[in-house]
Amino acid sequence: MNTIKKISNCCLGLIAILVLGASCSARVQGVLHQGGSAELNLHASLEPRMAALIRSLSRLSGSSSPSEQVLNAAAIGKSMASAPGIKSVALRNSNPTTIEGTISILQVDAFLAVPGNGGTTNFIRYEQTNTGGKLQITLDRNSGPRILTLLSSDVQDYLSALMAPVATGENLSQREYLALVQSVYGKAVAEEIAAARIQVTIDFPGSVSTIRGGRFAGNQAEFTIPLGDILVLERPLVYEVSWK
Repeated sequence: MNTIKKISNCCLGLIAILVLGASCSARVQGVLHQGGSAELNLHASLEPRMAALIRSLSRLSGSSSPSEQVLNAAAIGKSMASAPGIKSVALRNSNPTTIEGTISILQVDAFLAVPGNGGTTNFIRYEQTNTGGKLQITLDRNSGPRILTLLSSDVQDYLSALMAPVATGENLSQREYLALVQSVYGKAVAEEIAAARIQVTIDFPGSVSTIRGGRFAGNQAEFTIPLGDILVLERPLVYEVSWK
């Protein structure tokens, strides 16, 4: 099956950025510059049960080389490099289940912008004034699936294999989704997804004055994003920072 064949080459550089990591724990440290460019340092690692699941599915597809990367940094970097707003991507494998590296963004409000008949959908809004600025990130059941169309089919297939509503379009609550994962892949995998968090730390070009969805000190904002929230998008996720 195509989905199974592709699983061994993906897991999402993107989801680790904000979106995007399926049953992985991820850390993102970044700097937003005046003018809207940004650099991100990424570290994402699959949890043990999910890594075992991917290896099992890979063996079923007939592509189970002992040295094969469960997370393929080269493949993820290649797919991400062509996404809107990306200047450069440099990812590497520190081990078969962990990727790390840097992502350079030309303009944050162009990052993963989705063109369409009704105009471009920007899930990131950036405003700059003479006295400061504002950054807002919104993910919901409208923007999430549209963003996935910009990624490689590997990422979409991976999330579909996990039955994530952000990929399948199903209207499930997080409780219903985790129950579905447990029924198909077992309790341990469902528990890993429920416990996984994406830690995001961003330095802004001025002192943070207000924040939504996180905490701040000085010019630095921190967010802890549950993976299940992103995979299900039961409620819109809104993160906002203003600085001066």
